[in-house]
Amino acid sequence: MIIIRLIWESFVMAVKAVLVNRLRAILSLLGITIGIFAIISVFTIVDSLEVNIRESVSSLGNDVVYIEKWPWTPEEGETEYPWWKYMNRPEASYEEYVYIKRQSRLADEVSFVSATGRNASYGNNRLEGTSIFGISEGFQAIRSFEISNGRYFSPFEVEGGRNVAVIGSEISEKLFKGVNPVGKNIRMMGRNILVVGVMKKEGRGTFGNFMLDDVVLIPLNYFRSIIDITSGSASPMIWVQARRGINTQMLSDELRVLMRSYRRQKPHEEDSFAMNQTSLINNQLDQLFAVLKTAGFFIGIFSIIVGGFGIANIMFVSVKERTRIIGIQKATGAKNYFILLQFLFESIMLSLAGGIIGLMIVFIGAQIINLSGDFSVYLSVNNILLGIGISSLIGMVSGFAPAWQGARMNPVEAINTDF
Repeated sequence: MIIIRLIWESFVMAVKAVLVNRLRAILSLLGITIGIFAIISVFTIVDSLEVNIRESVSSLGNDVVYIEKWPWTPEEGETEYPWWKYMNRPEASYEEYVYIKRQSRLADEVSFVSATGRNASYGNNRLEGTSIFGISEGFQAIRSFEISNGRYFSPFEVEGGRNVAVIGSEISEKLFKGVNPVGKNIRMMGRNILVVGVMKKEGRGTFGNFMLDDVVLIPLNYFRSIIDITSGSASPMIWVQARRGINTQMLSDELRVLMRSYRRQKPHEEDSFAMNQTSLINNQLDQLFAVLKTAGFFIGIFSIIVGGFGIANIMFVSVKERTRIIGIQKATGAKNYFILLQFLFESIMLSLAGGIIGLMIVFIGAQIINLSGDFSVYLSVNNILLGIGISSLIGMVSGFAPAWQGARMNPVEAINTDF
C-alpha cells in the first residue's frame, strides 16, 4: 500500500508539473508527435497496401492454377526475369484446354480465357480500350462473382457462341448512364452484342485488372470467331481449379505431366509453359513488405530519437528548476525512488501524450483517404499498441538520466542552490 501511495503521489506531482509548464510540455511532446506520426504512418500505409494487394490477389483464387506463356514471377532457379527465354514459348491453346479438361483427374473446373481491348459504344456514349474477356464454361465457377441485374449466360449461349455479354458495373454506369442495360445492344469489334446481365460492383482494388467492374464477358466461341485466340495479343490462358481436398501443388504436378505429354517434350527439356498461382505472388509480397517495413522502421526511428533527445533536454531543465523542491522533499524523508518516479512519470506522460496525438493524426488522415478514393487505409490495433509502446519506452529512456540526476541530489546542497 505504501508503494502504491508513493507511486500515486509521484504521478500527481508529475501531472501538476506538466500543467504548470504547458508551453514547455507542448514543445516537448511535439518531437514525439512527429516521430510517432512518421513511424506509425509508414507502418499503416505499408500494412494497408499489403491488405489491398492481397485482397486483389485473392480474387484470383488460392486453389487455381493458371497455364499460360508468361510466368508472373521469375521461375524456380531464376534470380532475374529472363523474358527473352519466355518469349519463344508457344501460347496456351484451346486444344490443350480440351485435353486437360478430358484427362485431368484432380481438376474440379477448367476454363479457357482470352482477352483483348476494344472500344465499346451505346448510342452516343463511347468507351475506349474496354477489356473484353472471351470465356468458356467453368469461368463463373472459378472466378466467383454476383449478378446484380439480369442473368448469366445459358449453356446454350456458351456452347453456341451467341453474341451476348455480361458487363461490369463501371461499364454499365459509364456507357448506359442510368439506363437499364439488360436487353440493349452494345457495339464492339464491329458487332452488335446483346447485354443479358450486369455484374455486382466489386471495387477497383489496388490492381484494377483483377476486378471485373470494367470488363465485358462474352462466350469464347463467339469471341474466337472475331479474335485470333492463338495470338499472343489475345493473352490466351487455361484456368484450372483444384478439387476439394486437393492442394495446388498436387494439381500443378498433374498439369505439368499433361502439358509436357501434349507438347511431346523430352525429359531433359525445360517446361515450355508457365504454371502461375497466387502463392507465387504472395511469396514475392512477403519479401517485399518485409523490406518495406524494415525500411519504414529505420526512417521513423530517427524521428523518434530526435523527439527523445528533446524530452531529455526539457527534463534536465525541469530537474534544474525544481532543485530546491527536490531538496525539501528529500529533507522531509522522500526516498530516492520517489524522486526518480516523479520525473519518470512526467517524462513518460509527455512522450505518451505526444504519441497519442501522433496516432490521432494518423487516424484522421486514414479516414480522409478512405473517403476520397478506392484505396483503403487501416490503422490496426497492432500499430496503435506499437505507437503507444514506443512512445512510452522513449519517455522512460529519455527521462531516466534526468530523473536519476534529481534522485541523487544532496538535500542540503539542493536547498541552498541559487537557481
